[in-house]
Amino acid sequence: MKERITSYREFYKFYLTEHRNKTSRILHFTGTFLVFVLAAAFIIGKGGWRWLLVPVVGYGFAWMGHAFFEKNKPATFKYPLWSLLSDFKLFFEIILGKRSFDSRKDG
Repeated sequence: MKERITSYREFYKFYLTEHRNKTSRILHFTGTFLVFVLAAAFIIGKGGWRWLLVPVVGYGFAWMGHAFFEKNKPATFKYPLWSLLSDFKLFFEIILGKRSFDSRKDG
């Protein structure tokens, strides 16, 4: 990724190319799912300082996927909001069956 991406549509295409590995997608999905679980638990139980765990858990799983399975650098640092939005978008696309953990089966 040499030039700056200027549209979200273009970014999401790039995002998907950086998330082809099945194990990495599973780790991203798991991290995002746990973000929702922790957020719900903290809203119900008034999480206080434990809210700091939400990004650690979410990004921890995702970054493991990049480091050990994708072998690439997360786009989070260059495109933080689009990257976060894309994590949620991929999560819901998997739930809705539009995409798969196996990128070769994406519809």
